[in-house]
Amino acid sequence: MRHWHDPCRIIGLMAKETDAFVHVRGAREHNLKNVDVRIPRDALVVFSGISGSGKSSLAFGTLYAEAQRRYLESVAPYARRLIDQVGVPDVDNIEGLPPAVALQQQRGTPGTRSSVGSVTTLSSMARMLYSRAGTYPAGQPMLYAEDFSPNTPQGACPHCHGLGHVYEVTEKTMVPDPSLTIRERAIASWPPAWHGQNLRDILVTLGYDVDIPWRDLPKKQRDWILFTEEQPVAPVYAGFTPAETRAALKRKAEPSYMGTYMGARRYVLHTFTTTQSTVMKKRVSRYMVGSTCPVCDGKRLKKASLSVTFASLDIGELSALSFDRMAGVLAPVAEGKHGRGSPKLSEEKRLVAQRIAQDMLVRIETLRTLGLGYLSMDRSSPTLSPGELQRLRLATQIRSNLFGVVYVLDEPSAGLHPADGEALMAALGQLKEAGNSIFVVEHDLDMMRRADWLVDVGPGAGERGGEVLYSGPPKGLQHVAGSHTARYLFAKERVAKREPRRPTGWLELRGITRNNLHGLDAAFPLGAFTAVTGISGSGKSSLVSQALVELLGEHLGHDMPAGTDESDEGPTIATRTGGRIHRGADAITRLVQVDQKPIGRTPRSNLATYTGLFDHVRKLFAATKAAKAKRYDPGRFSFNVAKGRCETCEGEGFVSVELLFMPSVYAPCPTCHGARYNEQTLKVAWNGKNIAEVLGLTVDEACEFFADEPAVAKPLHLLRDIGLGYLRLGQPATELSGGEAQRIKLATELQRPQRGNTLYVLDEPTTGLHPADVEKLMAQLQGLVDAGNTVITVEHEMRVVAGSDWVIDVGPGAGEDGGRIIASGPPAEVARAEGSLTAKYLKRLLIPPHD
Repeated sequence: MRHWHDPCRIIGLMAKETDAFVHVRGAREHNLKNVDVRIPRDALVVFSGISGSGKSSLAFGTLYAEAQRRYLESVAPYARRLIDQVGVPDVDNIEGLPPAVALQQQRGTPGTRSSVGSVTTLSSMARMLYSRAGTYPAGQPMLYAEDFSPNTPQGACPHCHGLGHVYEVTEKTMVPDPSLTIRERAIASWPPAWHGQNLRDILVTLGYDVDIPWRDLPKKQRDWILFTEEQPVAPVYAGFTPAETRAALKRKAEPSYMGTYMGARRYVLHTFTTTQSTVMKKRVSRYMVGSTCPVCDGKRLKKASLSVTFASLDIGELSALSFDRMAGVLAPVAEGKHGRGSPKLSEEKRLVAQRIAQDMLVRIETLRTLGLGYLSMDRSSPTLSPGELQRLRLATQIRSNLFGVVYVLDEPSAGLHPADGEALMAALGQLKEAGNSIFVVEHDLDMMRRADWLVDVGPGAGERGGEVLYSGPPKGLQHVAGSHTARYLFAKERVAKREPRRPTGWLELRGITRNNLHGLDAAFPLGAFTAVTGISGSGKSSLVSQALVELLGEHLGHDMPAGTDESDEGPTIATRTGGRIHRGADAITRLVQVDQKPIGRTPRSNLATYTGLFDHVRKLFAATKAAKAKRYDPGRFSFNVAKGRCETCEGEGFVSVELLFMPSVYAPCPTCHGARYNEQTLKVAWNGKNIAEVLGLTVDEACEFFADEPAVAKPLHLLRDIGLGYLRLGQPATELSGGEAQRIKLATELQRPQRGNTLYVLDEPTTGLHPADVEKLMAQLQGLVDAGNTVITVEHEMRVVAGSDWVIDVGPGAGEDGGRIIASGPPAEVARAEGSLTAKYLKRLLIPPHD
């Protein structure tokens, strides 16, 4: 890293270019190999390349990171000191770089109180509308805007505290099998291990029979055990039988210890509200049943706030409307007419309502243009996909009227049907026309073709990437021989036609009711590859990832239905699917849902631990002469065990750096510098590398390193074949995208012996994949079907749809305008379907122009 006193850098600064380009010199962030590149400002620039090539390292890790550092460095000396702990991008010089705004693929605030309305600020405007222009009941004083917020004490419903749901802990949830005895752990909600045994021992001391079936205990006893708020202290005789305990009590023998009893419900609620462990919180939340608050009917507000109406709707009803419908309610108000069905407003209220409605409509129109008209203000942020959340942020930026800013976007087309892609391009065009630069990391070929400038990074991934192969107008890339992108960007559109497989049977669903699906019938071919398509919000995921998975899971006896809506903060809210499986379920013996949820939420979880290959690696290290001489077992080489790990970071390799008003970040551990292990453990080597160096290998490198160790090589080869060869074995879960997490889960699943008759359900598995990597993924999925299984995937990538055996197109629109099956059949048949938005794009790949 060069510093400010470097004469070469000073000369570079003196000779600063004044053209409309950003000049990057010597970028070495992650796998970038001393990259020099020139990128135009005031243009739409797409960074392309296969997954792991280094395009994000250039766009986000270098350009955005440096723009952010320069801005924060100007704030205050104290902020500078904090930023220095985090580090700066490894680059010699960047010139001509304007301020930057990043719109990345990440989930929003995990809090259940965060909503679409709060992300877009529309909720604030609606609260002002009701406060200043609402219709109040006779005699009620005017309320402030804060009174219409469920997140303030003065606005929240007092019964549910502004959550809209109340949670109960019932006997049925805590004791799922009343035929068991207390000793047989009938009370499932009690803590496992010693703590649970302690509570059972206390009950013996208190005279309760722990050896008869739960259902045979008197109701009074059952109620006390579960629901008492008392916390009696009693002597405990560990390991004694009930008879021995009674005898010990009679002779007043010295107990093992004095134990405090806690009722089962009290334990659940106490643990849920006080534990810092996500695992414990999730465990006890299973015993809490959520239901709509009976006082506010789920609207989260106090009665006085809900008594105020506008256009005959209270604010809870307005918030539940889709943006498409809300626009219809606000349009006449914005034109100066009073709300539909409302009493005539005073002149003052009419003007206030008109102004606020106009501002809201402008914002809503931007959201509708981006294909988000099916969302509502009260939709919870954690239920949004990363793509939806990014487009919400994009809509906010379009309204911000900033000028001269670089917007850096991370695959904005992710999760978008090609029809929605048109609206996205129009939105990006708006930002560019306003005088901004748009830098986009993207795999979408259509966006590459429409870009003003293309920066192609590669040629391969990881160590084989990190070079800028081309920087210029898109058409110039076709002459770059080493580019994987060029192969697809300039190929003929149509894909090779394949004969669809014949189904071995059918899985039929009848009367499905879920979200925007109302009494839908659907049939999925068994022993085939099915792609479910439709524009964003049409109901694809409701049908496949929720309804199908939940009904089949119930049929197979799965513990937790996959169709429930969960958050990491709260208990499961039951959102039951209506309908049934009509036939075909008996042909399926196993259900596997491969979703995009993280494989872990801290740097401690990684690819090697999740797939199980690290267990074999640790055994290899423990079998070395050096390890045997020091009596090191496999546990010594785990960074989760005290004896082998670095004590400063406790094996994480990172320490959390608190940045006061900014989010905390992870910085490399000052003791082990990210190695995770203590010095003694790192002295043991296997084939010339210590355990930390092995975790630093990419999957591609590890395939060669462990070539003669089948137990390690098999999962590594699967990871490579699925397009993840560029990931490091010890890469923290916090650095993985949803698409990468999904593919790691798929590779883990592929390790299992294939017995057939399994149904695999995937939701957009191609997210974040270059077309070259999509081919690798498709080969693996087709292999699963060839082995006698069924694959059903929700998908927007038309090349995957064209390569499927059967297509189910859901639509025609989003939200209330969707929820129907528009077409189903082999891809070539659906490509000719009338009224299908998917058909238009599928036709380009399958049907010659003269047809």
